[in-house]
Amino acid sequence: MSRPSKQPCVYIVASRRNGTLYLGVTSDLIQRVWQHKNGFIEGFTRQHRVHVLVWFEPHATMDSAIAREKALKQWRRAWKVNLIEQVNPYWRDLYDELL
Repeated sequence: MSRPSKQPCVYIVASRRNGTLYLGVTSDLIQRVWQHKNGFIEGFTRQHRVHVLVWFEPHATMDSAIAREKALKQWRRAWKVNLIEQVNPYWRDLYDELL
């Protein structure tokens, strides 16, 4: 995966391997994942302790990132797990690699 700077990204964070997943979109992946990890995002991700970055996909524009996010949200869970495991089979936290 390429390393996004401040560019639109679709991302998946997980509570653990094969755990709860959250799919989102952001214009600053490093900041957004930091917010998840430190409990600054209220709601689902804080409640379910979803903070391990397991997959991301940079996009040229926010419009394309949003369109991809909407498409992926329609996918079955098994398809999302397969998407993650194609590039990150051990579900390692990719956040440290971004820094």
